[in-house]
Amino acid sequence: MPAHEHGPSGLARIGPDHLPPDIAEEYRKLAASPPKVLQFGEGNFLRGFADWMLHVCNRKGLWNGSVVVTQPRPTGRANLEQLRKQQGIYTLLLRGLHEGRRVETKETISVFSQMIDPYAEWDRFLALAENPSLEFVISNTTEAGLVYQPSEWRPDAPVLSFPGKLAMFLYRRYRHFQGDPSRGLIHLPCELLDRNGDRLLEAVLLHAEDWGLPIAFRRWVRESNRFLNTLVDRIVTGYPAEEASDLFAEWGYADPLVTTAEPYHFWAIQGEPELEKRLPLATAGLNVKWVEDLAPYQMRKVRILNGTHTMMATIGLVNGLHEVREALEHPVWGPRFMQGLFDEIVPGLQMDRQPLTEYANEMLERFRNPYIKHKLADIAMNSLSKWKVRLLPSLKAHLQRTGQIPPVLAESLATLLRLYRHTAGDEAHSVLPDGSRFPLRDDPASLEAIRNAWESVNGGEPDDVRLVITRILSNADLWGENLLGLTGLADETIRLYLRREEAR
Repeated sequence: MPAHEHGPSGLARIGPDHLPPDIAEEYRKLAASPPKVLQFGEGNFLRGFADWMLHVCNRKGLWNGSVVVTQPRPTGRANLEQLRKQQGIYTLLLRGLHEGRRVETKETISVFSQMIDPYAEWDRFLALAENPSLEFVISNTTEAGLVYQPSEWRPDAPVLSFPGKLAMFLYRRYRHFQGDPSRGLIHLPCELLDRNGDRLLEAVLLHAEDWGLPIAFRRWVRESNRFLNTLVDRIVTGYPAEEASDLFAEWGYADPLVTTAEPYHFWAIQGEPELEKRLPLATAGLNVKWVEDLAPYQMRKVRILNGTHTMMATIGLVNGLHEVREALEHPVWGPRFMQGLFDEIVPGLQMDRQPLTEYANEMLERFRNPYIKHKLADIAMNSLSKWKVRLLPSLKAHLQRTGQIPPVLAESLATLLRLYRHTAGDEAHSVLPDGSRFPLRDDPASLEAIRNAWESVNGGEPDDVRLVITRILSNADLWGENLLGLTGLADETIRLYLRREEAR
């Protein structure tokens, strides 16, 4: 996202001359500190997450390092140039709830020592590979950024993809240090994908193979570098466009790169605890865990946080709700969502119940954050595929544990089918209770299968609805299995769907 230029006229821009004394001293030290991190990604998330964490480590005297930031795509040039103008300094505003009370903190972040545009400064970018102080690579290039894209071997020209740039960078480092195993790097991808470290390694090795780079180099990449799988969690809401002018007037300076985020943060990294000595995040008091197995943390997040979001989105939209906080505070649906979370989702996880409950309560406080307007329509995009991954396992676990269909999760399935009921046209969409259109963004083949099922009947009579819902639930291509095998699910889904139609 490009840098913003809004703010009261006449105000100075943030920079070294407009820093609090303590931050100014840190900035002077930063200029002399060794670059330890190469960061692919100049956007809001990393500035509100990993860069903030490194800044905290430096402030506490635990790390003494700096970040060299580069943009993974040509479209990131505006942010990079603005960082240059501000000499790497920006403002982070953390706002939310803590133990039921509103909290708000403003921090001036200074952690960047260099900004490199790889498309205009390719030689300078590659030269960084020869720096002996470099230890880590951090990235956030979106899910698409880890996808392998074939490219020609042209070492004198920038590679478009992130894995391609990284492969070229590592080859330069390998050659400069003559394959020294101690000069490998620790890679911490923050892209929201399972096995993100494994995927990045695979893409880098594919480039090395395509380009015919030496087998010894490929072995060095695998054995002397660490590509760690990670799980990141923080809502970073970015530039506060509606409030920027008032904030700048209050602060006495303008910052086109100010970013906002919730106070909550969590970073799970699949690696041995000894790595904490090299990157002392937990020592600095941050909510970071070096773990042997990332799977329980991923499952907890997908089932509880993401699953609750999807449950609320389908039910909420069909019942005239618009935002997460509104849905939680609704006198009728709020308690139902609590029932779905604590009675149907949490018990289905084979983990210690107390930390799961604590996590769920912490999550609810995040959902109630008055500074975040989290729209249910945004969460509901790709709801069909999300429901299958996030809620179907919880529904099956509840059925296996109790012998009963969980009522709230069944309600979410019935409302999902209502939301996805559409006819052929220029754009697949549903009509919400307020008359607005909700565009259906999902797998085209899945949308077509649901549309064909509804168009196979003549009307909306109960027998027609029963036939259509039975056909949809039996479609293993949609759900990964025939849901008619889950005793009672079809009958309960049909009952809830028809009840909803009768109430309209």
